[in-house]
Amino acid sequence: MDLGRRMAGTLSDREGAGAAAGLASPARRKPHNFHAHVMYTLGTAIVGGTYKEGQILPGDSDLIDQFGVSRTVLREALKTLSAKGLVEARARVGTRVLPRARWNMFDSDVLLWHLDSGISFEFIASLAEIRMAVEPDAAALAAERRSDEQADELMGWLRGMATKGQSAEDFARNDVGFHRVVAEASGNPFMVSLSSVVEIALMASFTISSPMEGGAAFDKAVRLHRNIAEAIAAKDPEMARVAMRQAIQSGVDRATTTLGSARR
Repeated sequence: MDLGRRMAGTLSDREGAGAAAGLASPARRKPHNFHAHVMYTLGTAIVGGTYKEGQILPGDSDLIDQFGVSRTVLREALKTLSAKGLVEARARVGTRVLPRARWNMFDSDVLLWHLDSGISFEFIASLAEIRMAVEPDAAALAAERRSDEQADELMGWLRGMATKGQSAEDFARNDVGFHRVVAEASGNPFMVSLSSVVEIALMASFTISSPMEGGAAFDKAVRLHRNIAEAIAAKDPEMARVAMRQAIQSGVDRATTTLGSARR
């Protein structure tokens, strides 16, 4: 999980407990204040199933004692979890964990809490499905709309990916940067907003199995991303769409194969 935790910090720093930009420090973000600590602990407990859907959380007094925080800090943390769709507070009932269907799965914290709580086949499959629904079209739009600077930037990230002897973390950073440029080159702000889902999907995949672990996997990953970059540079939307679909499927296949082997 080490790579995923370090990479997760980059997205958390960018989204924030709010928002900034770029893949920055590889260090895992630690809850930086009492509010963040309470939110993270309860959030991961809910996503990880310690608190089940429909279950009432411990009362305010118990949680205040558990975390050693003020009532104000606790209430603010619960409000944040409520805004993410995880809980709902009701008078004379308490704070109840909402059904998973109500959770905001596009929220960067909720996604990261899934990553920290253990990666399942279902989580990988769900991320793959949303990527397949969005990224191939983003690549096709990028082929139609990209600027020369964006085409050059894609090639720069590709050169980074192709560097021999780099760490798994560096490869992951280059891959995430590559996919972010594709989203930006699509010219569609909604595609860019979905980049957090793509980044979490890549983190999950690399946490399970990095292409750097085997020569053949590394060569294939670089080749598939080169196909995307060249199709976008050539302004060939259909080829870009196909190439992106192949790259996504390859990563998913690698991760699910490794997960399956670990279960045996």
